[in-house]
Amino acid sequence: MKGTLTHILLLLLLPACVLAQPARKAVPELSFASLSSNRIVFFGGDKSYEKVWKKMDSVFIYGQGNLRIMHLGGSHVQGGMLTRELRNDLLSARPMTDGGRGMMFPCTAAKTNTPTSYISRYTGEWTYDRCTQREPLHRLGLTGMAVSTTDTAATVTIRTTARKPFPNDPSFRFDKVSVLGYSDGPRVPVVVLSEGDSLFGTRNEAVAAWEFRLPAMADSVKIAAHGREGELTLTGIFLENGRPGISVSEIGVNGAALPSFAKCLDFERDLAMVAPDLVILAIGINDAVPKDFDPELFVSRYRTLVSQIRSVNPDCALLFVSNNDSYRRIRRGRYSVNTNGELARQAFIRLAQEYNAGFWDVFRIMGGLESMKDWEEAGLARTDKIHFTEEGYTILGDLLYNALMDSYSDHILKRVGHGTE
Repeated sequence: MKGTLTHILLLLLLPACVLAQPARKAVPELSFASLSSNRIVFFGGDKSYEKVWKKMDSVFIYGQGNLRIMHLGGSHVQGGMLTRELRNDLLSARPMTDGGRGMMFPCTAAKTNTPTSYISRYTGEWTYDRCTQREPLHRLGLTGMAVSTTDTAATVTIRTTARKPFPNDPSFRFDKVSVLGYSDGPRVPVVVLSEGDSLFGTRNEAVAAWEFRLPAMADSVKIAAHGREGELTLTGIFLENGRPGISVSEIGVNGAALPSFAKCLDFERDLAMVAPDLVILAIGINDAVPKDFDPELFVSRYRTLVSQIRSVNPDCALLFVSNNDSYRRIRRGRYSVNTNGELARQAFIRLAQEYNAGFWDVFRIMGGLESMKDWEEAGLARTDKIHFTEEGYTILGDLLYNALMDSYSDHILKRVGHGTE
């Protein structure tokens, strides 16, 4: 009886301490937007989120366990600003809950932009493949990218600090590094320690990765190609710290659509390493560009993706995110509104209903069709009328955090109201 009362008391206190006004992120009033629509809609109830809610209980109330989230999409996700804000908001709700930085990629070696939340550098000669290429030459995994080298001087470095740090950026540290990839010869990755020594890893064929245990916690890792023969290919870097808390991995590739990720033959194997409890599905902006956009084909392709996710974790919660309003470029300086935004929105609703998943309606929150021009005029969207500015992405990240935490708060209050443990 005493344990039950204690648990109920914690649940009653949680909305006051974690979901209180200071923890709920303030967003500016936008007259052209529909901020009252900022909620996660559960068409069949939130039963599929039960595991997520329990893990949030464990992390926020007791400081135990791990909640793993993965955000999957195109350039909105690769840019990293929205995911970064969501991650920072979640970790600020209960300090000291960094549960590992998750899946990352040395984007600069692939000649593309790195998400804003970390830094990647490289030396030597690397070739790259991305899932947006018609026929990638190398086998791809979850990240949708690969970098390959035969250069004995080649290195890649990942640092878990942002290029332009915010005051609320957490300090991400880790002591386990998994380097995903393969070699067609004796050339293997080694971790170069700060003293210049090389740390050799153990090959784990089950996950197709070399695993390294660092001698101390670190916020950066330098990986070199050791050996004079063969080609080394890297497809991802997974960073862990063994601590309880929250981990948010962003998996985004500029220009990616659903057929792009279908080219990633090792998607499921790598997904098992991330082991997400919640996947935020935000692929669609590039699928809906063509004028002959087919919603039925779009839904069918998403079903294939969901089957891959559920094959790895049948209990994984899904959050479908509608496309933002956007425009097509007709010619220099001339744009026309992409009316497929509403068609894609309806497709996402169908998917959320079919999988008893959550649905976050960015299209409606923005203000609906042609609202992108209002966001642009307010300095929240770029002139390409597809992407947002840093401030715009920050607002969207805060809105997503508020919507998730509002749903969690509603769940807690329902449990307390029913007197459940």
